[in-house]
Amino acid sequence: MNLFRKKSIASIASQQETLRRCLTAFDLTLLGIGAIIGAGVFVLTGIAAATKAGPAISFSYVIAGFASMFAALAYAELATSIGGCGSAYNYSYVVFGELIAWIIGWDLILEYTLSVSTVAIGWSGYVKDALLTLNIHLPDHLLKNPFDGGIIDLPAFLIIFVLAILLCLGVKHSARFNAVIVFIKLLTIAVFIAVASQHVKISHWSPFFPFGWHGVMQGAALVFFAYIGFDALSTAAEETINPQRNLPIGIIASVIICTTIYIAVAALLTGIVSYTTLNVKSPVAEALLQIGSPIASGIVAAGAIAGLTTVMLVMYYGLTRIFLAITRDGLLPNVFADVNAQTHTPIKIILTSGILIALIAGLIPIGSVAELVNIGTLSAFTLVCAGVIVLRKRQPILTRPFRLPWSPLIPLLGVIFCVYLMANLAIVTWIGFILWTTLGLIIYFTYSNKRSLLNNQ
Repeated sequence: MNLFRKKSIASIASQQETLRRCLTAFDLTLLGIGAIIGAGVFVLTGIAAATKAGPAISFSYVIAGFASMFAALAYAELATSIGGCGSAYNYSYVVFGELIAWIIGWDLILEYTLSVSTVAIGWSGYVKDALLTLNIHLPDHLLKNPFDGGIIDLPAFLIIFVLAILLCLGVKHSARFNAVIVFIKLLTIAVFIAVASQHVKISHWSPFFPFGWHGVMQGAALVFFAYIGFDALSTAAEETINPQRNLPIGIIASVIICTTIYIAVAALLTGIVSYTTLNVKSPVAEALLQIGSPIASGIVAAGAIAGLTTVMLVMYYGLTRIFLAITRDGLLPNVFADVNAQTHTPIKIILTSGILIALIAGLIPIGSVAELVNIGTLSAFTLVCAGVIVLRKRQPILTRPFRLPWSPLIPLLGVIFCVYLMANLAIVTWIGFILWTTLGLIIYFTYSNKRSLLNNQ
């Protein structure tokens, strides 16, 4: 049995005419900001500062940002030279073969599913607080999953179906909705920066490294969750106008903009209050309350709801496109591969994955299992960076509309940074990752391998 079967770049290109090309570089940049700016800035910054890095959380974002930028450059090269809606799955298929591609595709399904479910639960918490401020009280059993004494987390359950309807209508509608919400989100962050910059106390930055350099690296591994969104942009290759030009712009611009915002917010947040007080559900809003700015706190809370909404939207979108790419290759049931002729969207995949995500968000406490998102993302980033190096050796004359500079140094640094961050994740996360990958291998050898289109050819 040949476990190293590959498909050509041409075979991927032949599948790229069913989705509608309508996204510009501006759309992609806003989609990237919509996916990246969310739980990271509104939640993880405070938690990571309080438990991992202290005021040095800004350094954690710098390190995570470097790892993301190296990976973003690698994604830009492969997205423009290989294309397809499968992101790292497609690139791994061409470079490393079907088995490795299946493993990374299987891991990406877990990554996107858990990330959307996790953010939906956080979104529900913010909505609950917002309703309480309006004196609207939902029954407690409709705000908790069965494991926490309720029946269902109804807001988390319902928001998934709202996003599913939006995605079914078409990617352009989703992009317009995202653009409006991103504007609100950036306005919220601007309010925080304007208010916080007037209340910074240097004493709050001492000690700057309370947990040492190891804490900074652990913080970087944790806040890396904030960067997982940009790889969803590469799944939009088939729906992008002039992807050879616009995809690199969208990917790189969104990472640079978001990294700058994260560093600024982290520095100001730990400068206006003690980092020890930030281990709360909404640290940015809480910090503004501590400095006596309730109006700004309310604005930030509203912005958090908007921010988490766009994160769910873009990650949900990315999941459906990777799912579509895998079904096209026969590795998952082909019945899901249909694209609606009117909306040019994979409605069956959107609804099926939406039901699964909604059930997880509404009925299951995810907790620390969500850290599997980070390890899945880092493994994908590692393979993409390595893929640039391997493809340069194997196909040196391949047309590369965007050519990564200083290769192989940059992709090699990307591999090193990502592997190092993976090494700083908890043992329980590695165990969960290995179990999920093992399940994927069982499915591959009992189902996918026998129905693979490439294998049958």
